[in-house]
Amino acid sequence: KMSKHKIIKVVSVPAGKQAFIKEISTGLESLQAEVGGYIQALYPYEDEVALICNDEGKLMNLPLNRALKLNGMAGNEIYDIIAGDFFICYAPHTSENFESMPDNLLQKYLELFRYPERFLIKNQTIFVYPER
Repeated sequence: KMSKHKIIKVVSVPAGKQAFIKEISTGLESLQAEVGGYIQALYPYEDEVALICNDEGKLMNLPLNRALKLNGMAGNEIYDIIAGDFFICYAPHTSENFESMPDNLLQKYLELFRYPERFLIKNQTIFVYPER
C-alpha cells in the first residue's frame, strides 16, 4: 500500500549557510536527500518541532553546522553539535508525522539559525562564533 507523501514547509539549515524556508516531500527518500543519509529525529526544543539530521553526520565527517545548547534557546552550555545539513519541521507530540511549520515557529527557528556558526575546540572546550 502506497503511503501518501505530502509537501511540508520546513526551516532548512545548511552547514555554513543561512537558514531558509523550503518545501520538501515527507517521503523517506526525500527526507534522506535533505540530510545526505540516514535520518535521525531529535527533539531538543520545548516547541513541538523535530530537528531532522544525518544519523551518521559525525562518523561521515560532515561539516559541523550548529550547536545544541542546554535550556534550548537561552542556554549557552553546548551539549552537542549537529554535523551536516539539517532541517526543522513541526512534529506534534500526538502524531508520528512530520508536518508543515506554523508561521510563528517558522519565523522563530529561521531567526534562531539565521547565522552560520564556526567552532573552535580548545582544551576540550568548544567555542562557538556566529558569522554575522
